[in-house]
Amino acid sequence: MTSQTTARPYQNYVYAYPHKTAYEDLAGHPAGRPALDALWADESKDALSLYAHIPFCEVRCGFCNLFTRIGAPGELTTRYLDALDRQATAVRDALGDAEPVRFAAAAFGGGTPTFLTAGELERLCDIAEKRMGADLRAVPLSVETSPSTATADRLAVLADRGTTRISIGVQSFVEEEARAAVRPQRLRDVERALDLIRATRIPVLNIDLIYGIDGQTERSWLGSLDTALRWRPEELYLYPLYVRPLTGLDRAAAAGETAPDAEWDEQRLRLYRTGRDHLLEQGYEQVSMRMFRRRDAPRAEGPNDYACQTDGMIGLGCGARSYTSRLHYSFDYAVDMREVRSIIDRYTATEDFSRAEVGRYTDGDEARRRHLLQSVLQAEGMDLAGYRERFGGSPYEDFPAELARFEERGWLDPAAPARGLLRLTAEGLAYSDALGPELFSPAVRAAMAAYETR
Repeated sequence: MTSQTTARPYQNYVYAYPHKTAYEDLAGHPAGRPALDALWADESKDALSLYAHIPFCEVRCGFCNLFTRIGAPGELTTRYLDALDRQATAVRDALGDAEPVRFAAAAFGGGTPTFLTAGELERLCDIAEKRMGADLRAVPLSVETSPSTATADRLAVLADRGTTRISIGVQSFVEEEARAAVRPQRLRDVERALDLIRATRIPVLNIDLIYGIDGQTERSWLGSLDTALRWRPEELYLYPLYVRPLTGLDRAAAAGETAPDAEWDEQRLRLYRTGRDHLLEQGYEQVSMRMFRRRDAPRAEGPNDYACQTDGMIGLGCGARSYTSRLHYSFDYAVDMREVRSIIDRYTATEDFSRAEVGRYTDGDEARRRHLLQSVLQAEGMDLAGYRERFGGSPYEDFPAELARFEERGWLDPAAPARGLLRLTAEGLAYSDALGPELFSPAVRAAMAAYETR
């Protein structure tokens, strides 16, 4: 017997756990800021992931709360790449040579990596290859871009250096909706960028779209989806619109220009189901609440919803995270443009990158929560035997109250355990942004609540 859920469907997009707002300055930890060589000494290094963060965009979209700034005056991109080079050298030295160091995947994100010029993208690839030792032509390489920066010369560099997946944020093919989301773009520029990407023959194209924009209807949403399908993207990400603190849409909300929460929730849930059903009918499979993959498409590893599941992540750049089995760490985080600029300036002036600055230790309970959270939000579900092998128990024993609550709401597939899985129902996937936050630990909740937005 299941009960009608009363949970709000859109609470928090869980793309990494613990969230950066739960991180703390490690200088205040009893152990202090740990040296990277000690931190990585006992970690497996035979299948690392490399992520390079470029914190620059040509504009700041109204919904964006990512760590990024508008433009790069003077020689800022040069200074940033200089710092990235110094950081890469320090990190590679910390990894040592006692055992082979191998990268199994790489990604460039942001911000907008293609904000960099073609020559600067060459340098970024050189840092990944010559400093870190990542063979970009031999491993999956995913790169994010935007309509205005997906130029022929930049795309040629990316294709030549081994890019296997390119992700472009379009959000809407309806110009009025793009303006409502405070994303200035012209349809012809979007179409030109997509044509150029397809001409490079990079194997996997992903297009990001957003639902829940003010004025968006089921008809206009389907129109955006069908327009995207003209380029037969191997992947599509469908994101619900959120209004985050200190963003352009947050300022509009403060002025009373958004719909009431319940009405907006209903609109977003309706559009999600419309988009999901349409893509399933068009030959796509659902990978997670957000991600859809064309059934006949080649697969390329990249920064998808599952990318933050495993440890062994090396993050370069002031907005990147690194993950070991016991510590997640990064640099300071902010959304306000002045604060972001200040953090970037401090990063470019840094000479010593030998220690972790900001982060959160992940004990056994947090590791279990993270594994369950990230795994169960995938449509294929979580392998119960794999969980037991890693943690020595059952998620039903470790999280009885949470799983009982999910089952009562009809979010768990009752037939899955017989097949060795813990898996969500279609309704459970639809409520991923409500289910995920319910798995946050009390300590992480408290740290996030105490975080002062800036």
